[in-house]
Amino acid sequence: MAIDATQPYDEDNIFAKILRGEIPNKTVYEDEHALAFHDIDPKAPIHILVIPKGAYVSWDDFSARASEAEIAGFVRAVGHVAREQGLVEPGYRALANVGGHGGQEVPHLHVHLFGGAPLGPMLAR
Repeated sequence: MAIDATQPYDEDNIFAKILRGEIPNKTVYEDEHALAFHDIDPKAPIHILVIPKGAYVSWDDFSARASEAEIAGFVRAVGHVAREQGLVEPGYRALANVGGHGGQEVPHLHVHLFGGAPLGPMLAR
């Protein structure tokens, strides 16, 4: 079910619980600003989620409220994970779903990194 990205942050969302250590995950990277882990329902041979550690619902929320250090740290974490996972060459897809029309299901900003095989067209109609 898609969420409304303009709603207040939900402290009980699954990513908040992962950040608090209440739900296990397969971590591939962590620093002071971000956590990256394998998706439990992968859509590609490599499917990793990168989330900021702060309580941000969407890109809009993050870009409006996060500090410069959080923004730089999160963007760098996405790039670091892509490099460490060997995704840069031959290529990968970075995707952030935002709001109902964008198909966002968890009300915590997250970027999906897909790779490990040709991914096909970006959108199907």
